[in-house]
Amino acid sequence: MSLTNKVVIVTGASSGIGAATAVLFAKEGADVAIVARNQSKLEAVAKQIQEYGKTPLIIKADLSKEDEVSSVVSQTVNHFGQLNILINNAGIAVEGSILNGKVLQAYDEVMKTNVRAVLQLAMLAAPHLIKTKGNVVNVSSAAAFTTCRTPTLISYYVSKAALDHFTRCAALELASSGVRVNSVNPGPVDNAFLDHSGFGAVDKYKQGLIDGTALGYMATDEEIAGVILFLASDKAKSVTGSNYLIDNGYLLK
Repeated sequence: MSLTNKVVIVTGASSGIGAATAVLFAKEGADVAIVARNQSKLEAVAKQIQEYGKTPLIIKADLSKEDEVSSVVSQTVNHFGQLNILINNAGIAVEGSILNGKVLQAYDEVMKTNVRAVLQLAMLAAPHLIKTKGNVVNVSSAAAFTTCRTPTLISYYVSKAALDHFTRCAALELASSGVRVNSVNPGPVDNAFLDHSGFGAVDKYKQGLIDGTALGYMATDEEIAGVILFLASDKAKSVTGSNYLIDNGYLLK
């Protein structure tokens, strides 16, 4: 699935799914702008990308801040000359439930990154994607399809359901302009997001997630990146407004 001469923005690219996606797209020939808050981690990912003969554009930005989001697309287009693919991968989880009184604080923090920044980036990217007949892939979650199993993560679940519906609405609006919009919805993924989830005994928590899948397996970052690559490629030119679940049968149980 060659992406030669394609320009891609990947947010949340300093680790996990975002880093794996940025590296895979570079391997397939794309020029990549990598976006995240942590400069040193971005530089580490850039070194991996350089192994495939590509020099990425590093954009240090906090996507919860509107002014920092506002320059991501313009920096990319000014540097590479165009934009073909937008991968909205950046996301956070903040704990807060109705009964512990912290749900509004958690909601405000989560929605700024998981939803508002996605809408802002899509709006800014759209004129450029129309020129290249490009596409958007939003990284959502299996959480969008189910009720919240952990009450303190209610805002995360709500944000991913909102992201899926935005995917469908944006796909419909942009279809006549030749721009596709889809989401990838991972179930449990064995990466740093889980390691820093704050659930205490991480190994025990991970085992519980594995046991909760039908296949007895957690996906890797690279596997999710492969699905993102497919949706962004011409092999998926008939796919838009779809939410691609990749959860090893987690929702089945």
